[in-house]
Amino acid sequence: MKRKHKRLTFVGIALLLLGTAAALILTAFEDNIVFFYSPTDLIDKNPGPDRRLRLGGLVEENSVDKQGGGQVVFRVTDTAKTVNVRFKGLLPDLFREGQGVVAEGRFIKGVFVADDVLAKHDENYMPPEVAEALKKSGQWQGTEKAKSQ
Repeated sequence: MKRKHKRLTFVGIALLLLGTAAALILTAFEDNIVFFYSPTDLIDKNPGPDRRLRLGGLVEENSVDKQGGGQVVFRVTDTAKTVNVRFKGLLPDLFREGQGVVAEGRFIKGVFVADDVLAKHDENYMPPEVAEALKKSGQWQGTEKAKSQ
C-alpha cells in the first residue's frame, strides 16, 4: 500500500470516528432539550406524550378553575388556538388571566400537563417566546419597552 493510500485510510477512519462521536453527543443532548411551542404549534404538531416541552401564550379570560388538592386547570391561548392546561402545585403570585405565561411539561391526550408554570415578573415583561408567538399571530399589543426586550 502506498503512503498516500495509508494517509487517506487514516483520514477516513478519523472522520468516521469523529462523526460517530458527534452523533452520540447529539443523541444524548436531545433527551435534555426542551422545545417551546405556542398553542397553534402544539395542536398542529401534536408531539408525543414522552416529549418534554414548553407552552407559551396568554392565560385565557375566565378559564382558571382552582380545584381541590392544589389542582388548577386553565386555558392558554395565542388568540388563534387554545390549549387546556392542568397543573398541580402553587401558581406564581403574578399568575392571572390575560397575562403571559410559560408552562413546562408534557402534552398528553389533548391536555398539557404542566410541571412548572412561569408568569411574567413585572408589567413590562413578557417571555420572549410568548411575545414572538403573539407577533406571528398578529395579536401583539405590547409596549415599546416590552418590544425592545
